[in-house]
Amino acid sequence: MIPQCNKCNKKNAVYHRRYSGEILCKSCFLNSIEKKTLQTISKYSMLRFNQKIAVGVSGGKDSLTLLHILKKISKRNNNEIIAITIDEGIEGYRNESLSLVKNFCNEKEVSLRIFSYKELFGSSMDDAIMERKSNKSSSCSICGTFRRRALDIASQSVNAEVLATAHNLDDYLQTFMINLFSGDVGRIGWMYPQPIEYNNGLKKIKPFVELYESEIVFYAFHSGIEFQIDQCPYMNESIRSEFRLFFNDLEKIHPGIKYNCFNSMNKMSKIVKSTEKIEPVKNTCLNCGETSSNSICSVCTTIQMLDFNKKNFSN
Repeated sequence: MIPQCNKCNKKNAVYHRRYSGEILCKSCFLNSIEKKTLQTISKYSMLRFNQKIAVGVSGGKDSLTLLHILKKISKRNNNEIIAITIDEGIEGYRNESLSLVKNFCNEKEVSLRIFSYKELFGSSMDDAIMERKSNKSSSCSICGTFRRRALDIASQSVNAEVLATAHNLDDYLQTFMINLFSGDVGRIGWMYPQPIEYNNGLKKIKPFVELYESEIVFYAFHSGIEFQIDQCPYMNESIRSEFRLFFNDLEKIHPGIKYNCFNSMNKMSKIVKSTEKIEPVKNTCLNCGETSSNSICSVCTTIQMLDFNKKNFSN
């Protein structure tokens, strides 16, 4: 016998939220995800009225769901939503997602702008993999460096005040562990979910930071959102996949442990931020003039590395 939703006590349940004990019907589950997103936005003061929001959309379940929810709530806040998509240039992978994004934006009547690594940095992701000196420069490191800058450029080009990305709770935990195990403790101070405003005026927010990845997938499925299932062919070069499996296995045995870890991470982030006196990034790269914590930004450093290796390879 199918149990009834213990929230509304009216409809058949479709989801068991093990960490809270809730058994929810479809509508109550969808409402809970939207409510949690709004609570996160409010808790960390992510949005104000009358702002133009650029939403980074890849074609995956997280980013399309974020666009879907932000579009729903934008009317009450009088926010303007525009989707920006970054084409990394990965043959056989990105074409499908670009098609999904275009169809979704047409359906939701959201403007879409597409930018590419090739146009912005002179190398596609496939090119970069060929040009890198060794596997020590991981694909995820190169891609992450380019993607962050590409999203910044895209957001500024559409005159957005806010850039929203769909990083979820699982992403945050994995990033925390990567920083911890690589000895980059200083970066932990930057991980507190409160928005960071850069000297160009752009504010970056992550409204899904308190949502499990698995629940976002379930929301997308029951909302009829068609998303790309195939994963990036370069993803296994990063230790991130191993941390994902580690936390998922823990969650199966100890429901809610991800939330406990997330709360601990936030406390540690605050401590690191206060002890190291981390201030908003206001420096500029001597080479490109973009915001940077160092004299030469990571993007310019990566491009110089790839150009150097390309010349050596051609010789």
